[in-house]
Amino acid sequence: MASSTSDPSTESVDLIVIGAGQGGGPLAGKMAEAGHSVAIVERKHVGGTCINEGCTPTKTMVASARVAHLARRAKDYGVNTGEVSVDQAAVRERKQGIVDMFRDGSRSSLTDHEKLDLVEGHAEFVDERTVEVTLHDGSVRTLEGDRIVINTGARPFLPPIDGIEEDGVLTSTSIMELDDVPDHLIVLGGGYIGLEFGQMFHRFGADVTIIERGEQLLGREDAETADAIRDILTDEGLHVHLESAITSIIRHSDGTLSAAIDGPKCPRRLRGTHILVAAGRRPNTDDLGLEATGVDTDNRGHVVTNDQLETSANGVFAIGDVTGGAAFTHISYDDYRILRDRWLDGVDRSTEDRPVPYTVFIDPQLGRIGQTAAQAREAGHDVQVARMQMSSVARAIETGETRGFMEAVVDNQSGQILGATILGPEGGEIASLLQVAMMGNLRYDALRDGVFSHPTFAESLNNLFSQIDDERVRATRGS
Repeated sequence: MASSTSDPSTESVDLIVIGAGQGGGPLAGKMAEAGHSVAIVERKHVGGTCINEGCTPTKTMVASARVAHLARRAKDYGVNTGEVSVDQAAVRERKQGIVDMFRDGSRSSLTDHEKLDLVEGHAEFVDERTVEVTLHDGSVRTLEGDRIVINTGARPFLPPIDGIEEDGVLTSTSIMELDDVPDHLIVLGGGYIGLEFGQMFHRFGADVTIIERGEQLLGREDAETADAIRDILTDEGLHVHLESAITSIIRHSDGTLSAAIDGPKCPRRLRGTHILVAAGRRPNTDDLGLEATGVDTDNRGHVVTNDQLETSANGVFAIGDVTGGAAFTHISYDDYRILRDRWLDGVDRSTEDRPVPYTVFIDPQLGRIGQTAAQAREAGHDVQVARMQMSSVARAIETGETRGFMEAVVDNQSGQILGATILGPEGGEIASLLQVAMMGNLRYDALRDGVFSHPTFAESLNNLFSQIDDERVRATRGS
């Protein structure tokens, strides 16, 4: 790299990326491939939250939990098994092996570029275009970039509760390192992280209690979906307490923990062996030195950007979870594509109006895309809702996976699909199929009349969209 003319110790590059996550890593690689000099700074593990602490390890463990669940259901399929037990250390080792494989692959994708410098250490801004990186050996490198991209992600949030630092109080990161299944796991938070881990560890053999402050689980979902998910979890044996909060935690001499609970229908004190805090995440901006820049943050510390991912400081951009948008890997990756296309090809792309699909990896899965019926009506659409229970889906009956439902929202003016909610086996895959139809502007009747392989879950879209009243759509279109 060339040296700065103002300070011989400062190394100047075209681009500095702070954080080697699922947006930052590909962006650094692509810019280096295009001939730009790039430095990417990572203080812990290449791959970001997704590979190291999020998608990869959790979904690997969800798969282990599902196998345990199916083994216990073997008799339902006419299969006889012995008593099912879980070797939690083996589950953890399997998880770590896959994480290490993915992490190594991400790392090699960066180190293979001649014009890309992977700098391992902690970055802190000196000014808007300069960062100091404290390396793991204590030495410091100073980097200056024509552009800087902040991709530092987020970490679990620990609310201000007395006793929350006690041993046995876990986050979504530390709970995956357990070698033994908890006897009783208390989960603080009924969002997607709390539900995935709660169901997972119940299937591993733990007694699980979920404490949720809101009136329903998954507060951003419609009440009908949230209620259906609660019923599924309680039918499996999990305990769910809504409108409740943990106010303090005490560790006892026998190693157990007790949590004081404030809630209308919850015991005043719950005793368990472990407590998982799944109460949200906070952005990794508090030690970046942003006060030395003109980069604005919101009241939670997220970097504020416009729809082109520009911050308030000229030449400084932010992507991924640190911006406070939808905290999904696919959104972070699309942030990368927006900057790539703008910088390398001059394509005028932005975050405005992009779809935000997501899947909650409980079992059965919750796949979502687009608007709910309430959201569509609030936006001024005249809609019909097609809804079908999974117990009416042939493939679900054949596989013994009949919990949940399929729902799609159709606009009467255009016949277009505005959104879908799939709570069922492979719900994320079915929702993705509907997203493809939405991306291609297919009307509902194209799926209703489509010829799909039998017997598949996709074929059930014939029946789902047969519920739409054609006359209502035609009457509305002709008015």
